[in-house]
Amino acid sequence: MTVNHTQRWLRNGALAFGLAALTALPAAADTLDDIIANGKLVAGVKTDYAPWGMRDANGEIVGMEIDMINDFAKRIGEQAGKEIEVELVPVVASNRMQFLEQGRIDVMIATMNDLPERRKIIGIVQPDYYSSGVAILAREGSGIDGWDSLEGKKICAIQGSWYVKDYGLKNGADMVVFPGVPEVESAILEGRCDGWLYDDSAFVPRKVNEPEKWADYEIATPVVADAPWGAAVRLDDRDAPLGKALSAAIIDWHTSGYLVELESKWNIPATAWLAKMHEACLAGEPICDDVLDEGE
Repeated sequence: MTVNHTQRWLRNGALAFGLAALTALPAAADTLDDIIANGKLVAGVKTDYAPWGMRDANGEIVGMEIDMINDFAKRIGEQAGKEIEVELVPVVASNRMQFLEQGRIDVMIATMNDLPERRKIIGIVQPDYYSSGVAILAREGSGIDGWDSLEGKKICAIQGSWYVKDYGLKNGADMVVFPGVPEVESAILEGRCDGWLYDDSAFVPRKVNEPEKWADYEIATPVVADAPWGAAVRLDDRDAPLGKALSAAIIDWHTSGYLVELESKWNIPATAWLAKMHEACLAGEPICDDVLDEGE
């Protein structure tokens, strides 16, 4: 699939809509205007969630979501007629929303599930761009076989993850939380945890790309609570030019097949959700617009 998604999006005038809206707001109060004036987009991204966000052998932050951020900055720059630098700020589950609230970042694309309570705090834009569910990765012979087998088991997870309570504690697990993925990965590989409670999207690439390392581990529960991932801006920016411009980019990423291309580029097994969104956006279905409708 070869699509010049940037040119198509610019032809459609989506970013032009966002920039034109600047005239309706005080310039000093608008984040997109500030980004253009400063020539820099500050983005919160993961560095512990390969291959969506990680550090390469040279220490550079790379991954699928970093490609998305860079493409978004390129779109802004081409429409504004100037280069927009990207500053990547590492975030984790426990601080990514706070970084937006505090103004430390302008946008955030960081493997975050789109949940109603989060929409009250930050400006998650429409549509979502990816999706994952929740599962347990466990060593073969751990005794974990389904969600009802977690009683008394030591289960490790990431601090700030919403499913620690809903799928760990409620199933009787002895939850041990860590600040980031590297700490959990070490704990599970060293046998300090019976299982790892996390997104299934994190487990599948490990099994595919590092088969020897993870040969003795399996997804030991059904995948539940499938929840799309949302990109976000500050709450005040959601319906302002920056939020609308980010929405327009995501719509084009789905329509053009760019996200499907990135999935392949980063050796992520193809997901039915992303393929379905590609078809929905090609057909112009309401789920692929920039408005959150009831039931979406």
